[in-house]
Amino acid sequence: MALTPTRSTAEALDSQDPLAHKRDEFFVEEGTIYLDGNSLGPAPKAVFDSIDRTMREEWAKGLIRSHNTAGWFMLTDTLGNRLARLLGAGEGEIVVCDTTSLNIYKTLHAALSMQPGRRKIVAEGSSFPTNLYMAEGVQSTLEGATLALEGRDGGRIEDMIDADTAVVMLNHVDYRSGVIRDVKALTKLAHERGALVMVDMCHSAGVIPVDLHDLNVDFAVGCTYKYLNGGPGSPAYAYAAKRHHGKFTQPLSGWHGHAAPFKFEQSYRQGEGARALLCGTQHTLSMRALQSGLAVFDDVEVVDLYAKGRALSDLFIQLVESFAEDFGIGFYSPKDGTLRNGQVSLTHTEGGYAIVQALIARGVIGDFRQPNVMRFGFTPLYLRFADAWDAANHLYEVMKTEEWKEDRFNVVNTVT
Repeated sequence: MALTPTRSTAEALDSQDPLAHKRDEFFVEEGTIYLDGNSLGPAPKAVFDSIDRTMREEWAKGLIRSHNTAGWFMLTDTLGNRLARLLGAGEGEIVVCDTTSLNIYKTLHAALSMQPGRRKIVAEGSSFPTNLYMAEGVQSTLEGATLALEGRDGGRIEDMIDADTAVVMLNHVDYRSGVIRDVKALTKLAHERGALVMVDMCHSAGVIPVDLHDLNVDFAVGCTYKYLNGGPGSPAYAYAAKRHHGKFTQPLSGWHGHAAPFKFEQSYRQGEGARALLCGTQHTLSMRALQSGLAVFDDVEVVDLYAKGRALSDLFIQLVESFAEDFGIGFYSPKDGTLRNGQVSLTHTEGGYAIVQALIARGVIGDFRQPNVMRFGFTPLYLRFADAWDAANHLYEVMKTEEWKEDRFNVVNTVT
C-alpha cells in the first residue's frame, strides 16, 4: 500500500517551510525521527559551548564572583523575563526556579493564603499525577482543606466551583491527548464565583500561543525541558499576576525569596513580586542550559510555530487514517488541529506499548502512557514534513508485518 499524500508532497512542503532553518540549531542524530519533544526536547547546539564556558570561565576562574559578574544570582529573574515573552506576561511576573511539583505546592499555598474562609481545591481528575499528589500534600498541611476532582467527585469542573472553592487547578493542555482547554472561560467563571485559578503550562509553553494576561489566570507553573528544550531536569517556572504581588504568602520561605537575602536576618521577610515564590539556591548549570533553549525562540513567533505544528500533525493523521482501521488503531487526540497542541495520541488495545518500542527500534521515538496511549509530539522547531511522512510509514510497516508482536518489544520498560 502506498501512502498518500506521497513523500514527495512532504518534501515539497519542507522546501517551502519558512522555519526549516531552525532544525540546524539542534543536535538531531542522523536516522532519528524524534517525536518525543513533548517529554524531553533535544539539545540546542549552542548549549555545549554555553555549559563549557560556564564551567571553564565562570566557575573555574570566576569562582564565587560569578554570582555577580556572570549574573548567576539573578538568573531566576533574567530567564523569567525572557520566558515572559513566550507566555504573554510582564516583567517581574515570572521566576525560573525549582521543579514544577514544588511550584505547584507554592502557588496553591499562595492562592489559599489569599482566600480566608475558603478551603477547597478543585482540580481535573485526569491531571498529570504529580499535580494531584502535590495538591494532596497541600491539603494535608491545612486544617479543613479539601480536594475535589473532576470525574471523581463531580461531573464538569464548571459545576464544582462553589462558595468554598479557594483555587481551581487547571491544565492548559492535556498531557495524554494534547487537547487545549478553554482556560480563559473557566477562569472567568471561577473569578465570578470568587475563586482563584492556577494553571499548568507544561504542554503549551513554546508550542502554542499563550497570553497569561489575556487568560487572566492568577498563578501559573510549567517545566522547561519539553518544548522549551532546557535539558533533562532543567528548572521550572512560576508566574504570579502583578495584581497579586504583595498579597500572598507561601510556606517554602528560603533565603532567595527573602526581601534582603544578603542581610542574613534571623527572621523571614518576603521578597517583592514573583520573587516571593523563590526558595533556595538554584542550579546554575541547568539555568545556563535553559538560556540556550530559550535563545532558539528569539527570531520566531510562537503563532508561526503553532501553525507548522498543526500542519505536521495534520499530515501524520491524514496518513495514519488510511490504514488505522485495518490494524485496530484508534485516535485518542481530536483530529481537528485547532483543538490540540500539535501532539497526536493514538490507541491500540492490545499492543500500544510494544508498537512504540518497535518504532523506537526503527529510530522513530515516541512514548507510551497507560493504559493504551501512544503519544507522538510534532515539535515544529526541528521536525520536517518528511519526518511526519516517514513516521507514519514506519507505523504502517510495523503493523502490516506484525513486527510489534516480537517478544523483544513486549518487555515492559518503566520509563517509556
